[in-house]
Amino acid sequence: MKKKFLKFPFLFSVFFLAFANVTLAQDYSKVDNTVNSYPKTFPSLEKLAEQINIDFTSETDKVRAIFTWIATNIKYDLREFKSGGNAIAFRYSSEQEKIQKEIKFRYDLASKTLRTKKGVCQGYTALFHVLCDMTKVKCIDIPGTSKTHLAHIGKLPTAKDHVWSAVKIGEEWKLIDVTWASGAVNTQSGKFVPEFNDAYFFTNPEIMFLNHFPDDKRMLMIDKSPEEFAELPLFYGDYIKSNYEITFPNEGILNLGKANVIPFKISNFPTNQQISYVFTGEGLVKLAEAKTDGNVTEFDVRLDAKSKGYLTIYVNNKSVVSYKIQR
Repeated sequence: MKKKFLKFPFLFSVFFLAFANVTLAQDYSKVDNTVNSYPKTFPSLEKLAEQINIDFTSETDKVRAIFTWIATNIKYDLREFKSGGNAIAFRYSSEQEKIQKEIKFRYDLASKTLRTKKGVCQGYTALFHVLCDMTKVKCIDIPGTSKTHLAHIGKLPTAKDHVWSAVKIGEEWKLIDVTWASGAVNTQSGKFVPEFNDAYFFTNPEIMFLNHFPDDKRMLMIDKSPEEFAELPLFYGDYIKSNYEITFPNEGILNLGKANVIPFKISNFPTNQQISYVFTGEGLVKLAEAKTDGNVTEFDVRLDAKSKGYLTIYVNNKSVVSYKIQR
């Protein structure tokens, strides 16, 4: 397995962070190249779906085409995010009427997202869902809790702050987060930075679990608990894009007592990569001295009186993982 745990050097996904597929990678370059030649705007959902249906026949290729076009053409709407996003509010007198109104709401939201070329997770997933419907791919939305902030380490998944997708390919359900695939928010400038990341495409459930906990536990597709989710560290996207795995420590809260060092172990870590770290209580970036023996790389994080708050590990100046320090 590629890795168990989570984005950008000083970027984090406001919608939020995710993981690479740990199954054998499939080459989607042909599909992506075709989609990248599409217009950046389409006059209607039907026109975009029609183009995809013309160019692709398999369910997988259609889903990839939808995923790639949305992730590379829709921008995250920070203003809408700060205002609370889209809320579904309507009355109904029967289950059938409820379903019809939900379908209409999804279509209208998808149309708006396509027209404005921006949205929050509800808009991304609505657009993805409607296009799947139009290309004859079964799709469901998965609302739940995301793990995206230092303060989330140790917290149970109760926020209900995100929504992602699953599609049925043959007899198997595949997980997708097209919102997180579109880019991230720069925490220094506060602006959305587009950056396509297909780690969110057909993501292994073990990996999706690390930052996604669905309201309906069945949609985990694995046997994991809310407590296990809470205990995870905060892992970032650049770690997910890599091929190495942090094997120790693997709990998000480090109870150190009087310890003066934290040992780290990484498997399959590439050579010529610089490891550094910083404590929020200190604010000073320090270089780590790593040693490799076979496929295991080890380094120590030194502790002193200022080693408080949260610890973040960087590789080549890009955030990899964060832990909460308790002493």
